Amino acid sequence: MTSGKNNGVVEEKKKTRTMKSRLLILQQGDLYNPGSFLGDLAEQLSIEVHMADSGRKDLPQSSDFDALIVTGRPPCLNKEGRSHSSEMEKQFLQAWLELDKPVLAFGSGHRLLAEAFRAGVGPNFMTSAGFVEGFLTHNGRKHPLFVEMGPTISLFKWYNQSMETPVPQNCILLATSSECVVEAFTIKGRPHIIGLQCDNHAAHPDDVRRWMENLPPERISGRVLLDQAEKFLKTNQEIFVKLIANFMLFTKR
Repeated sequence: MTSGKNNGVVEEKKKTRTMKSRLLILQQGDLYNPGSFLGDLAEQLSIEVHMADSGRKDLPQSSDFDALIVTGRPPCLNKEGRSHSSEMEKQFLQAWLELDKPVLAFGSGHRLLAEAFRAGVGPNFMTSAGFVEGFLTHNGRKHPLFVEMGPTISLFKWYNQSMETPVPQNCILLATSSECVVEAFTIKGRPHIIGLQCDNHAAHPDDVRRWMENLPPERISGRVLLDQAEKFLKTNQEIFVKLIANFMLFTKR
């Protein structure tokens, strides 16, 4: 006969095995919501997803979550030509990094992450808006985020700022493209901290359409961009889900 004490231990082990990882998505206001792809993640990956607006004062406690995603937004420039980032957003990210938990930053979040590690951020050599082919570096092909993804990856780009080169010694280049040198990077000895210059979380046609409303029409052909988003919808969604699934594995290590 099994004792009540042993039954309690078994039940606790079952509870631990079935406990879902808790993912926090830090978004930049209602307009720049995380995107349709992220909205479907909870069911597809069996994780708990919580969203928070980076502009609010009552941001959740970092200790309550296992992983963090920081989403990007269309360019919103100040007088110096730099993208806006709230001080609360910077402070939250810094506090998260001190806990050394997994973080995946997209777009403007990527550049915020770069600055947190003393990398320079400035105007890219070209404005980039649309879909472009990214190439994984040798380190990128070995990185856990890109497992089973091949040497190239479709990137949805929407920016005019980038991480400056040469990158700091503590940063490792993971991906590059014809439109930007640093498309993805990680931190030496901390592979669970990753920045992606792309905004693949917003590559769904509905999100592209919403973002286009805030982009001057002369910067890109809206019809071409929407056609690309619709044509490669399935592929882009599969790539994104695989990226996030690989990223969430860091919470199990």
